[in-house]
Amino acid sequence: MLKAGLRLACPRCTTEVVVVRAPADEVMLTCSESALVGVDSAREETGHPTTGTDGMLLGKRYVDESADLELLCTKAGPGALACDGRVLGIRGAKPLPSSD
Repeated sequence: MLKAGLRLACPRCTTEVVVVRAPADEVMLTCSESALVGVDSAREETGHPTTGTDGMLLGKRYVDESADLELLCTKAGPGALACDGRVLGIRGAKPLPSSD
């Protein structure tokens, strides 16, 4: 079960994330089809096949609105994050209020 503050990593690349907002239900998090593991777990870092994406960007927040999930990328990597098979997107900036 995910909870805020949990640190996860891809076993096949350098991608590492921190859970910022966790869903109430159990979900499957993957990085280019490899299930994420705890950062202290043994990792191969053998790489992923070409994903056609730019990979994970350091400091960006990735969200899945349908699962109420938000992850913060703490170490960039070439993979693409997904939640239950849905690719996560970068969270956009919130618009500032009008100062009229």
